[in-house]
Amino acid sequence: MNREEKLEYIAKQLFEQGNIEIIDSAFVESYIGHYGDKKHTGHKFVKQFIGKLRLAIPDIKILKIEFLSQTENRITWQRTFCGTHKAEMQGIPASMKKLKWNEIVVTRFEGEKIAEDWVVSDLAFQLIKQTKKK
Repeated sequence: MNREEKLEYIAKQLFEQGNIEIIDSAFVESYIGHYGDKKHTGHKFVKQFIGKLRLAIPDIKILKIEFLSQTENRITWQRTFCGTHKAEMQGIPASMKKLKWNEIVVTRFEGEKIAEDWVVSDLAFQLIKQTKKK
């Protein structure tokens, strides 16, 4: 499996299936996730993040993954998600409405494992927008 196929497999396992068992084999222990101005580390963060996201949007699906560029140890990719906002997330109450959002991710590998991600997501914007719609 090449790195693109690996990223797609990991994303589907984590987001769609909630399979956090793959985290140990997919991410280095010292994993770093950059989300906006926040930096998170370790397997515990990934497990908590996936748990919170799947609780808020239990029917989450990946609509599209597009790989934009690749170097020796980095891949830049875009992923598009959809799902129904069924529980509070980031302080935003459930809207019970369908969401669609995009993320741009730069993933750095150490060997065959994910070591670091830089993520720009419009999920928070879409959550807020849904609460404003009548």
